[in-house]
Amino acid sequence: MIIGVLILFFIFIPLTVGVLVHFRDTPENISYESDTYTTDSVEFLYDLTYADEEGEETHEQEIFDEIFQMIDEAEDFLLIDMFLFNDDYDHGDPELDFPQLSRELSDALIHKKAQNPDMEIIFITDPINTFYRTYLPPHIEDMKRAGIQVHQTDLDPLRDSNPLYSSFYRSYLQWFGDSRAGWLPNVLRPEGPEVNLRSYFSMLNFKANHRKTIMHESAAIITSANPHDASFYHSNTAFKVGGPVLEDLMVSERAVLDMAGVDTEVFDGFDIDTGDETGEYEVQLVTESRIKVQMLEMIEGTGAGDAIRTGIFYISDRDVIQALKDALDRGVEVQMVLDVNQDAFGNEKIGIPNKPVAAELMDHENPPEIRWYESHGEQYHAKFMMAETDGEVTVTAGTTNFTRRNLDDYNLETNLVVSGGEDTELMTEIMEYYERIWDNEEGTYTSDYDVHSEDIWWKNILYRIQENLGTSTF
Repeated sequence: MIIGVLILFFIFIPLTVGVLVHFRDTPENISYESDTYTTDSVEFLYDLTYADEEGEETHEQEIFDEIFQMIDEAEDFLLIDMFLFNDDYDHGDPELDFPQLSRELSDALIHKKAQNPDMEIIFITDPINTFYRTYLPPHIEDMKRAGIQVHQTDLDPLRDSNPLYSSFYRSYLQWFGDSRAGWLPNVLRPEGPEVNLRSYFSMLNFKANHRKTIMHESAAIITSANPHDASFYHSNTAFKVGGPVLEDLMVSERAVLDMAGVDTEVFDGFDIDTGDETGEYEVQLVTESRIKVQMLEMIEGTGAGDAIRTGIFYISDRDVIQALKDALDRGVEVQMVLDVNQDAFGNEKIGIPNKPVAAELMDHENPPEIRWYESHGEQYHAKFMMAETDGEVTVTAGTTNFTRRNLDDYNLETNLVVSGGEDTELMTEIMEYYERIWDNEEGTYTSDYDVHSEDIWWKNILYRIQENLGTSTF
């Protein structure tokens, strides 16, 4: 009898906690949508890894070049929010050798602070970079020592993407707290430093501050690129923007620190140059689930003769997949460039979720056109969608994978939505980027669907279980 009661409470308490967390309110200014502004101050940036016409691996990179330039140009403040900010990978693998991007970025910020001691530099990041508060990497420790505000995001106020585990974690495991003790192997960096059970307890919640933004008083970059050494050669996209939308970006980033209980009074002293509020482009900032709302509206707003073109690292969200099927049934042309999901920093992956989703879409009565981005060990890490309707083009791009975790208020995410005429300079540039990789212009970027197609029953089932229950990292 007593054992039965104990088992009942052991199940009942996590179940109750899980329900309460699922229906909790989103923290203020998390899941944020700005007004729509007009501006000419918006640029498209990209990084590409591909094989040139001679078959040599080639890298074109713009994003972090522009980020370093922004750091140099900042005069009043710098506000940065980056997910992966470390040199974690298997340094013992002789085939893995990457530039020290995380150290270069930290050194640039330290140098900026030394030149401008009174400038506020605020750096927000995810607990994954300290293996969930087990240790402090040297480059982050150096930044704090230099007077830069470094804040790890408190993920606890967010809903739980992995509720079967997280409800148990919240009920019983979180009370063990954090620890600097290390005695277990570090799965992110095999040669150390060692970590502990509490670190793994936190990691298995599978949620993150996945944002990748930087802003100063007159410009911001919202990107899919991480300042992570092993991510250096990934193919990514970004928007650089100015104007009044910067005030909204600051509101959304301030909310992350408010959620962690950080005193954000310093933000009141930041002066933003909103510039001229006129131009030929419309821009809007969206975060978290507001990205999904806007994305679905983009898809649902297309009809026969229109086109949707995507470049995607992960796609798994069932609502987005169904919306694409409905668009195909309306006669919309849908093109998709997908990552093969086979490489992750030297570790082999099994193609989930993109291969099962691609097979499902190709089995649809009106299938899309799908091409795979050819990997050389790196990832096609872009996350964008472009809708072409009646001479207008709308693009959503930023940090957000097309997955339940990224779109349903589990992770922190930021996207910029940009609209303009198809003949404008910006939209022409974006469409030329897409046509370049789709048509393999002056190099090899993508391959036909059949090259990497796969329809394996157990992978299809595994993808559905992982997507619905949140038991994976996508």
